[in-house]
Formats: sequence, structure tokens, C-alpha cells
Amino acid sequence: MKTSAKLSRIAAAVALSVGLSTTAMAQVTSSELNGQILAPNGSPAVGTVIKVTHLPTGAVKTVTVNNGGTFSLRGLRVGGPYTIEIDSDEYADQTISDVYLELGESASIERSLENAADYENIVVTASQVSSLSFGQVGPSASFDLSTLEQAPAINRDITDIVRIDPRIYVDEGGSGGIQCVGKSPRFNSLTVDGVRMNDLFGLNSNGYPTERMPFSYDAIEGVSVEIAPFDVIYGGFSACNISAVSKTGTNEVHGTAFYDYGSDSLRGDSLEGDDVNLGSYTEKRYGFSVGAPLIEDTLFIFAAYEKLEGANTFDRGAIGTGAINEVAISQEQLAQIQSVSQSLYNFDAGTTPLSMPNEDEKLLVKLDWNINDSHRFALTYNYNDGNNFAESDGDSDEFELSSHLYERGAELESFVGVLYSDWTDKFSTEIRISRTKLDNLQRSMYGDGTPGGNDFGEIKIELGNDTESDDDDLTVYLGSDDSRQANDLDWDATSIMLRGNYYFDNGHTLTFGYESDKLEIYNLFVQHAETSILFESLEDFVAGTNAEIEYGYAYSGDLNDRAAEWGYTSHSTYAQDEFYLTDDLKVVAGLRYDWITTSDKPVENAEFLAQNNYSNTANLDGISLLQPRIGLNYTLSDDTELRGGIGLFSGGNPNVWMTNNYQNTNVTGGEVDNTYADLFDGSITWVNTEDGVTAGPGYSVPGDLDEAMSAATGSNFESNNLDPDFEMPSEWKISAGMTHINEEDYVFNLDLLVSVTQDQAMIKYLGIEEVGFTDDGYIDYDRNGYGSLELTNSDETSTSYSLTATMNKSWDNGISVVTGYNYSHAEDVQPMTSSVAFSNYQYRAFTNPNEEVSSLSDWNIEHRLTLDLRYTTSFFDGLDTTFSAFAVAQSGRPYSLVYSKDDGNGIFGFTPYLDSGSVLPMGTERNEESSPWWAKVDIAVRQDIPAFHADHTAQVSFVIDNFTNMLNDDWGILEEASFNTVTIGSTNATPRQGDASLWEMRVGVNYRF
Repeated sequence: MKTSAKLSRIAAAVALSVGLSTTAMAQVTSSELNGQILAPNGSPAVGTVIKVTHLPTGAVKTVTVNNGGTFSLRGLRVGGPYTIEIDSDEYADQTISDVYLELGESASIERSLENAADYENIVVTASQVSSLSFGQVGPSASFDLSTLEQAPAINRDITDIVRIDPRIYVDEGGSGGIQCVGKSPRFNSLTVDGVRMNDLFGLNSNGYPTERMPFSYDAIEGVSVEIAPFDVIYGGFSACNISAVSKTGTNEVHGTAFYDYGSDSLRGDSLEGDDVNLGSYTEKRYGFSVGAPLIEDTLFIFAAYEKLEGANTFDRGAIGTGAINEVAISQEQLAQIQSVSQSLYNFDAGTTPLSMPNEDEKLLVKLDWNINDSHRFALTYNYNDGNNFAESDGDSDEFELSSHLYERGAELESFVGVLYSDWTDKFSTEIRISRTKLDNLQRSMYGDGTPGGNDFGEIKIELGNDTESDDDDLTVYLGSDDSRQANDLDWDATSIMLRGNYYFDNGHTLTFGYESDKLEIYNLFVQHAETSILFESLEDFVAGTNAEIEYGYAYSGDLNDRAAEWGYTSHSTYAQDEFYLTDDLKVVAGLRYDWITTSDKPVENAEFLAQNNYSNTANLDGISLLQPRIGLNYTLSDDTELRGGIGLFSGGNPNVWMTNNYQNTNVTGGEVDNTYADLFDGSITWVNTEDGVTAGPGYSVPGDLDEAMSAATGSNFESNNLDPDFEMPSEWKISAGMTHINEEDYVFNLDLLVSVTQDQAMIKYLGIEEVGFTDDGYIDYDRNGYGSLELTNSDETSTSYSLTATMNKSWDNGISVVTGYNYSHAEDVQPMTSSVAFSNYQYRAFTNPNEEVSSLSDWNIEHRLTLDLRYTTSFFDGLDTTFSAFAVAQSGRPYSLVYSKDDGNGIFGFTPYLDSGSVLPMGTERNEESSPWWAKVDIAVRQDIPAFHADHTAQVSFVIDNFTNMLNDDWGILEEASFNTVTIGSTNATPRQGDASLWEMRVGVNYRF
């Protein structure tokens, strides 16, 4: 432990800065305080008592300074204020007030005591204590309550906050997923009060298990993001770890109430001179939070409730309709499809979707119990239920009528209990037990919400215009989306954590623990259970001729036999030592070991076994990984701190990829198909007809397909399986950084991160062999066995790197600023963007579908500049006005130029089977192209107004997303390629993204008491 006060000027500046605090720990729910107390002669002040009081709750912790003059306290509440009393029998006492602790912060108090004859008690504030500095070892970001309350967070989501860090991109043009240093949102971890709230199954591209953030915005005390933490307690991610901690009740009754409103009249109606039509809608959000003592100084309650009554908007339409993105279909063609669907197929195909209402509801309740000075217990309940309406086939060459949309949603409940205990001055523990349950909803618009209970199948109509460009080709969809005709998901997770800390007299801190996460999954996913009918022309649809029908079901006739019911337990154990090697060099070194146990195996496929000489029943049991880590922090001078580390990380691989192997064995069911010359000439016997309708296409199944299914014959899709030698994917993270403060108290941070990803998960096609090359140089394949899509590891490593610079500064006049720049180059072998093995295999750009080539990541943003600016003043006596702005300028997402679907698939024929436009021209690489740069500014203005009581505050506000576009409809336009591939010759490679491009305003009122 360093014996002199270090980083005094950095500490003072950080105390005034906002946004990008440099100390943050995720996967923790508390803060830490440690330090060194010295006698006037510089020797350890052994026996001095440190008393720490959390003023809002009256909670008290005490510890005695050891023989080395040091102390450590863990499990402290996030926030404050705290008062620290240093009580000595020999020297003058000291009191430090107004101490605030960040989430997971390890704050340091280093004080030299004075002779009692000279002073009775020395009183100082935290800003006067130079040693309240940070000791960061890896790149991270922390966001406190003031940032949450003041930033222009139009979505009331942590995505509005974490985007301030230039390393973190939020996909505003798509899912809203958090993308850290160019990595997939699927590889993140999100925890709330220690409970994993990321998408454990892996179905959602936003990274949440629910449609939106699964907890109330007003329930959050602080948020932190760790990109490369070298502490062994971190696990379950390889991109970044996002942690939030909820507020707590206090001895004073306090709370908030809010209401905000948005509508189409508070949104832009033109882009680049084009009038656009979004349809009419309104959105309102309202909620409250309250904290109070149940027993003063002992038991507290906090609750937060939030409700959204909103709308989904859609930006695509026929030519001449004024849609943000007009597709290659005339209004006359569209009207004909709607008319024929009703008259010939007896089905209402719906209209062009403009907007549809949705809802979201959240509730968090937390009990906090100060059992005594040595033990504290917290119990948190969280509930979220919400829905959305979504497109399934929304590429630039696809158009969906409203009947093809689907409702998606989820209902989530979680409980977590945490016990913090200080058994002695040296030994403390944390015990956490949690349970989370999720019921997922995937319902076709015309379905009744039960698997196989939809009343009309899917129809696809290919419109090919007589032009030389494939850009005019379009597929029109109506009826129940094929992936939602039999779709049901439920999962529940139980987690246990046992963690201990032992503080030795020589200054070493030993951290050790064990964690287990048990996940149980039920997933039914059968495509084409109500049939999918393809017409290759509008004329065939009008006449009901030349129709290809696909049908998927269970061979037994019971869809439940196709469901995957499986689970596993992930275990972790770790040990770590934290110590000062010299007065200036802190070392954090440890080992983490993860392993998986399960007894569930897929049903064995005898044909697969016979042709591949190994079984398809491999599971995750016994997969393990040892993860060494070391982090360093070095005080170069009073103005400069250096840091760095190296460590191995793993996690974030979606469980849906493994679930495919349990579902798609081709033993319990599969796919059959046939082509029919005429659907209405009486040649087809229709069976399995829905109740109350006339037998026919869409409502029924052709009898020959039903017989083929019952006989377990037909043309099945390839099965899915796990490589028996599958290894746990992992990533080495190597970082180096520095913090410097100049004479004007500007805080500068510089971080370099290099990541080396190994054993990446990917899908390969089995049952084929390379037999040569085509004239154009492509691999020529032949079948040599049973076709299967295998989840395996790549032998190719991917190296990514990120360079980040940030600056923080606050002025006495109420202005504060955080700005930063990030350069990123992230690579992967297979982007694995889908939840379906077949889609993961084919929906990426390649010259060989089985290739292992490391290329630029789909999520890479090469250049990103951010600015968070805030200014608080008082135009009216006693009533604050706060202005805040977030600005971003960034390079575009990458994409690939590929052959059209027909041309690309023609290169490989049907071996292996492909159904996408993903083939690259020879000599090119994936993601060589880039979408245009995007820049925008969001603003918020919050004005205090007179409240009903002197101790209350009231506020009116407006927040404008993309204020840039409000000023000029040519500005703030986001243009991106759909799914990172664009057909060669396309005239609209990067279409406008309507939600992100149009300005939007919300007005609201907030009351605090």
C-alpha cells in the first residue's frame, strides 16, 4: 500500500467530472472502501477505529486498522453520502463528510493523524481528500445518478446512457442492441442487483430477454460497463459486461412521479425533401417510485413502477405511397394481391402496416435490512411484461402485408436475495441466490397464440420485373409468418453465488468464490406447421397454379414431440490476490475456472451415426476453461497513472444455438414439400382443415404431404448436431492505458485494447467433400454422407483492436463535458446473427460456405466520436434550468457486395443447399464496403417549476432525438445495408433507416419528493 497520498489532482477533477468515471466494476452490487492510517511519525496507527455511516439509512460499519496500518470494508451501498470517522485513542480524531461511492468502486482513504495536543477533531470534505482516487486496471465506464437524470434519454433506457462511451455503439437503426468494441450484443452480459438480465436463450438481437429494458429506469442508482476487467469475479461474457444497481429506501420518505408524451405530430414528416407518411399514433409513459423506512435505521423499502402505451411504426410501402422506403411494387399490384387473397383464398391479407399499438409494464420492489452493524440483507423482486409487433421478412427485396406481421413479447419475473456479512475486520462474505423465469410470446397476427393453432399459413409471391437489374425483384408475404406457426419458449434460471474476502495484515486481499447458474429450457420451434406456399409469379398466385408447398410437423402428429426440453448448470470457481508490489504498483492476479454439467442429450439419429461414425447426441457436459488474469495499476506521478493487464474470458454464446441440436434431429419430425400444378382443380385432397372454414390452401394441408409426414418420409431439412470435440469459445483481452490531468484539471484517458478470439462457435455443413474447383475458382462440392449442420469451433483466430481517447472537464459555471474518440477494428469468422443453424450457416458473405476466414465484424464501427455536454443555471431564483446534449459522429456499418440469390446459389448448385444471396465474387472479402457516416445531436431541456412543498421539486421537460434532423431534413440521416449484404448492381445499397433518421420529441413532467 502506498504510504503517501497519490493522484491528488486527478481525484479532485474526477470528483467534479460526469459520465465517464474511470472506476467501475460489474457483476457486483456494492462498493468498497479501503485505506491506510498513519501516525504523525509515519508509522502505522494500529488500533485506530474506522466508522463508516451511510447517512440515508443510518447503516454503520466499523473496522480496526491492522498492524500494517491498513483497513478494508466491502459490501457498502452504492451512492451516499457517507461520513467516515477516524477514532484514535492516541491522536486527534478526523471526520470526512460527503463521500459518495460508485458502483463497485474501491475508494481509498489515506490519512496521516495529528497529535491530540494540537487538534481535537479535524473535519474535512471528500473533495479535500486527495487519496479518494481511482485505481483502474482495465477499460471501463461508469455512469452515476446525475447522468441518468440529466442525459437526453428519450427511450428511458440504459442504452441512452452507455452510448456516451465512444467504444459502445447502440444500434439505433435496428434492434437497439449494445455493441461493445465491434462485437455482437449476444456476447454481452447484463446484471441488475447481481441477477443476469441478458438474453440467456439468445433469441433477441437487442441483448435483453424482453422486448425492452426489463426494469424501470427510475429504479436505477448507477450503471457501469466493463470491457476488459481483469478481476476473476467477472464471467459470462466476451464482449462487455453491463451492470446496474437499484436504489434503496432510506430513513426519509422520498419518491418520484413522471409522465411523458409523444405522437406523430411531435415527429418529423420529411426526409431529404421527401414527405413521408408514418401513420398516426400516440405514445405515453408514466410511473412512480417511492422509498421509505419500515423500521427506522433498520428496514427499508423501495418500489418503482413504469408503464408504456406506445406504438410500433413501419417505414416501407408501395411506390408512390410516401413511405420512408418505397419498395418495387405498384399500388395496383398490391391492390390486386389483396383482392385475390380475399376472393380466391378466402383470406384477408391485410394492409400496408403503418403503426400498431404496443405496451410495456415494469415493477421493481426492494427490501433492504440492516440486521446489525455486521450483516445486511437485500431482497429484490423485478417484473416486466411487454410486447411489440414486428416484421419477419423486411429485407429491401421483401414486402409484408399486415397479416404477415407477428406479435412478440415476454413476461419475466426475478427474485434475488443478497446477504453481506463482516465476520471480522479481516473476513467478509457475500451470498447471493436468485431465480428468474421467462415466458416468451411469438404469435402470428391471425393466430390464437397456441402452437399450431394459427388459422392460415404463409403465402409468398415472387414479383420479377422485366429489367436487367435484380434490384427490382421483390417477394410479397401474407398470412402467418412461417417461423411463428408453432413457436413457444419458456426458461427459468437459478443462480447461487458464494464469495469471500480475506484481508491480511501485510496488505494482501484474497478474493475467492464459487458460483453456479442452472438453466432449464423448453422450446418448441417448427417452421411451416401451417404450410408455406410459394408462387414464382403474380400470375400464378392469381390463378392458383404452380405452387410449391412446404409442410413441417411431428411424425407422431403431436407437435410437442418436436420440442427441446433440456438444461445445464454452469459452474465457476475462482481465487485472486490483490496487493501492492511497490508503493506505486498495484497487482491484481488470479485464476477463474468455468465448467458445465448436464445429463440431457439429443435423441439419437441412427442414420447420422451410421454415416458419420459418431453420434449426434453430444452435449455440453464436461466442457471447461481455465482463465488466468493479471491487472496492473502504476502511479507514475501525481498527474499520471498507468494501467494494463491480460486475461482470458468466455461467455455470451446463446443457448438457442445448442437448442437447435435437441430440436432438429430429424427423428421426431421434419419437412416435406411438393409442387402442385393447380390448387383449385380438385386434384388435391385437403386435410387438417381449421375449424369453421372451407378446406383449401392456407387453411389446410395437402393429403400427400400429411401422409409423407406420418410415414416419416420426404425431403427433410438437414439435421443439427454438436461437434463431440466442441470447446468453450474464449477471448484473450490485452489492454494498456493511462490517465493524465493537466494544470487546468482536464482529465484525459487513453486506452488500447487488443482481443484475440479463439475456438469461435460456427456452423459447418457435414456430408459434403471438396472435389475440385469451378472455372471461376469456387470450391466444387459433392455429397459424401449424411447432411447435417454442425455447431463446432473454428481453428481460425480473430484479432481485434480498439484505441480510445476521452476527456472530462467540469467548470464552476455549471458546464460539464465528456468527449471521446474510438477507433475499432473487430473481426470474426462467422457472425452467427441468427437463432437458427441454417440461417447462421448461410446468411453471411462468403466464397466458400464452409470457409474459416477471419473478416471484419458485422458490428464494427471504425470511427466514433461522442460528446456529452451539460449546463445548469438558474434563470429564475431557486429554480434550476438544465440543458443537456449528446452528439455523435461515426463511420457507417460495413457490408458486402454479393451475387443475387439465383446467381450465387447457381455457383454451388444444391450441394450444399443454399437459399440466400450471400456469395462473394472471387477476390473480395466480407464487409469490404461501408455505409455512409452518420452524425446527429440529441438534446434535452429540463426546467424546475414551483412544487407543492418546499422540500419537493417539480420539473417540466422536452427531449428531442435527432435535433439535427429537426433543424434540416437533410441532416441526421442514417443509411445502412440490410443484414450487411447488398446485391451487386443494387441502386439502393444503403436505404434510409426511418426510426433513427426522423427527429422525435417527447414532452414530460416529473415530480420529486
